[in-house]
Amino acid sequence: MPVVDFHFHVTRGEDYLRSIKPGLRALLEWKDSTGVPSQVLTRDGVTRFLDSQGVDYAVALAEISYASTIHPNNEDVAEFCQGIPRLIPFCHINPFLAGRPAQLLEQCVKDLGFKGLKLHPTFNQYYPNESLIYPVYARAEELGIPVIIHTGSSTLAGSRLKYGDPLCLDDVAVDFPQLRIIQAHGGRGFWYDRALFLTRLHENLYVDVSGLPPQRLLSYYPELEKSADKVLFGTDWPGPSVRANIAAIRALPLSEVAKNKILGENAAKILGLEG
Repeated sequence: MPVVDFHFHVTRGEDYLRSIKPGLRALLEWKDSTGVPSQVLTRDGVTRFLDSQGVDYAVALAEISYASTIHPNNEDVAEFCQGIPRLIPFCHINPFLAGRPAQLLEQCVKDLGFKGLKLHPTFNQYYPNESLIYPVYARAEELGIPVIIHTGSSTLAGSRLKYGDPLCLDDVAVDFPQLRIIQAHGGRGFWYDRALFLTRLHENLYVDVSGLPPQRLLSYYPELEKSADKVLFGTDWPGPSVRANIAAIRALPLSEVAKNKILGENAAKILGLEG
């Protein structure tokens, strides 16, 4: 059974951590971060780091589609992940900055080797069921790639919480039934029950638990055992400790079957890592 971190940031430096407000760090209980980004994010360093944390694969996220000293663009992530099969690259698209976002997505997949898409409605400020983003969903469905969509609160300054309501994804799941949709952070804040209920309503919806204190997952999701088929492990590194989060999930009073699904089996199915 592989362990898959479904939410791993290929950030350019320690400025990412310093940009997060202390109050939010305390709320998220990020007390034991592992690995200095500048040391981890070298071609040799990332392999050693994943080995040391007990991770077999990591979904490497591009975040912002314009120049940033903190967040890498699509080209940066594609270049870094090339030749490292343990990293599964997901591109990012801001529909306000791309003249033809669906065409850009296809280029990212076919020319740059991306295996999925990350969208950040709360930071880019659009509702994920708006018509402007529908061509992107349609193209992702055609390409057969999964889409991670940020839900709930964000660590990025300037984000607006109203765009992170998981209920918007009810429309998307209905309109694109073959599109595999992952609710990043599982509705973090006060939409936990809404996010998990949607996964039971729609076969193509999942949640990742990145950025959440794993020891509190059963208080956020009391029926986690019943919904284990729809939950994905992720850390939001470089915020929390990867190794400690894995240990905390293994310590939860869940069946071993459920823990294995959450830590990697579900992700392996979505990413085509089986066999």
